[in-house]
Amino acid sequence: MADDKSLKLTSQEIDASFSDPVSAVQFPPVLTIQQAAELLQVPVATIRDWRSRGLLGSCSRRVGKHVRIYRERLIRAAFNEGIGN
Repeated sequence: MADDKSLKLTSQEIDASFSDPVSAVQFPPVLTIQQAAELLQVPVATIRDWRSRGLLGSCSRRVGKHVRIYRERLIRAAFNEGIGN
């Protein structure tokens, strides 16, 4: 089985994932909770749960009544650090 270091994404790999104009529009640099859930292919409730448990502290902020999530940081947290493990 591959070791965890081989599964980590580089900045270039993350950038390449959004070089396609369709992906860049669908998943802008700052995401809503719904967009974040769609990007990671998890239910919205999972994103809300992770946030309430403090697992998205480095990548999400409240803006008024809304939560915004930084796309690049979310991907790093999910793929390089492992959210919810």
